[in-house]
Amino acid sequence: MERKEQLHQLFGTIKDWFHQNLPTMKDHELQQLEKAAKEAEQRGNLAHDERVKLGKLAELGLGGSHQQQQQQDSNLTADESPNNQQRGNAEIDFNNLFARDLFPRGKQGAPLTNEFLLRTVDIFTKYIEKCNDRTEKIVEFHQPHELRGMLDLEIPEKPENLEQILVDLKQTLQYGVKTGHPRFFNQLSCGMDVVSMVGEWLTATANSNMFTYEVSPVFILMEKMVLRQMRQMVGFNEGDGILAPGGSISNLYSVLLARHKFLPGVKQHGIPAGVKPCIFTSEHAHYSIKAAASLLGIGLENVVFITTDKKGKMMPEDLERKIIRAQAQGYFPFYVAATSGTTVLGAFDPIPQIADICEKYGLWLHIDAAWGGGALLSKKHKGLLTGVERADSVTWNPHKLMGVILQCSCILVKEEGLLESCNSMHADYLFQQDKHYDVSYDTGDKAIQCGRHVDVFKLWLMWRAKGSSGLESQINYILDLAKYLREQLKSRPGYEMVLDDPQFTNVCYWYLPPCLRAMPHGKERDEKLRQVAPKIKGMMMNEGSVMVGYQPLGEKVNFFRMIISNPAATRGDIDFLLDETDRLGRMLTDDDLTPSH
Repeated sequence: MERKEQLHQLFGTIKDWFHQNLPTMKDHELQQLEKAAKEAEQRGNLAHDERVKLGKLAELGLGGSHQQQQQQDSNLTADESPNNQQRGNAEIDFNNLFARDLFPRGKQGAPLTNEFLLRTVDIFTKYIEKCNDRTEKIVEFHQPHELRGMLDLEIPEKPENLEQILVDLKQTLQYGVKTGHPRFFNQLSCGMDVVSMVGEWLTATANSNMFTYEVSPVFILMEKMVLRQMRQMVGFNEGDGILAPGGSISNLYSVLLARHKFLPGVKQHGIPAGVKPCIFTSEHAHYSIKAAASLLGIGLENVVFITTDKKGKMMPEDLERKIIRAQAQGYFPFYVAATSGTTVLGAFDPIPQIADICEKYGLWLHIDAAWGGGALLSKKHKGLLTGVERADSVTWNPHKLMGVILQCSCILVKEEGLLESCNSMHADYLFQQDKHYDVSYDTGDKAIQCGRHVDVFKLWLMWRAKGSSGLESQINYILDLAKYLREQLKSRPGYEMVLDDPQFTNVCYWYLPPCLRAMPHGKERDEKLRQVAPKIKGMMMNEGSVMVGYQPLGEKVNFFRMIISNPAATRGDIDFLLDETDRLGRMLTDDDLTPSH
């Protein structure tokens, strides 16, 4: 009814304008107006968007007299005149238009580019609405060979028209995973913060590079300001830092900096003969620590893993014992990576005790707080990182707990100047020292990259929009929701928790189908239970109802790892997850869980 009323008013306006201006209208103008009105009537709508609809009216002259429109037309060049453009943005047919018709080369670049962008935004906004609609599937899952057959992914010799490009946008979103959906619990990074997303749009529009102040003056200043704020929250009075493409690269920086601190000659000459460097980390640490050892010539054999307790926290006594043993065996221990928020169990290593050991033996202490760093924003939960100020470096990923759009990671360093000393190559075609501004603002010589994506703006903009107090409330809410999940798991039949009292939002549990609940613990039960999580996960994805991760850990067979980091999730979504798990799990029979040989 609302659409019909709007259409009635619209045609009434057209009718009034028609009678008022009839004496002065030319034949081709009458024909054009008649054509537009008929097409609109057939479609039941003048345009796909209210803003475009208003633009259509303006182009038809409904916003003023015919004489005014003629005067405006006379002030335009031949190429700019609406008579030489495709009138009515909704009427533009992109089937016969190509990228070359848009900015910067197209003769009608402005109206075509504006309409193309409006239609892309329309696609994006509809997708955002779907991501926040619980009746929408999280994913329309297809096996790889099936999806490959459904999509045209070939790179063409000749250009596709812009209508096909719009179809490509729609299909890419249609068959992708809605990681912003309130029932997507699969990864540490999820959700869809709209302000942060807009920040990423601006970043793409600016298309700048973070290596020098001369090409990214505003972004460079923003990065300095944001990193200073984060260092203060960690407890570094001075220091340095840089945004890196993900926590793995931030952790790589930490090992690189530690090696440069203790073996500065490696930068020029390589690792000296006879020196056997080794590093230490938890057996539950992120695999990027191992990867850094491999990349930097330390070697996987020289990564020493420290035993964890039953909650997944590093045991300081085992760390000290293994440092002493390494020294006795002729190794050069120089680095320890503790974790604040492990990937699977969400454990926080005891920083004060580990820091004491590092000071005693002269080792670099790095805190991988990629996941848990956001807890520093919460007065209620920042105690999880007690002692973090004693670290030499800290990894913190705002794209995880804080909810910034991927990707956004920071490496924070206590010692000022070390990043540049370690990484500078003094490329004189970029980092000239005689520029007309303070070249200390050039960041390229701090980084292992040359080209560096602008990751700071979406973080800065979101932080501005929410404030530290808003982020604190968001993080407290997420942790309260994790507590609710734990309570529900303990009260429902068929669920067993891996840890009764986890430290963070990682909540790990097994679901036991009815056919397993009476079975005694043992090898046979474990073999069947191992198959439950992957089978239920597959059923969830096939239905598109919910997504949650699973994995084994040591001797523990596959269990669900529930991650809560999306503030869009509610208690109702937690209940839905558990109800859906039980519904699907009840379909599994003993035969379904019997291994095939």
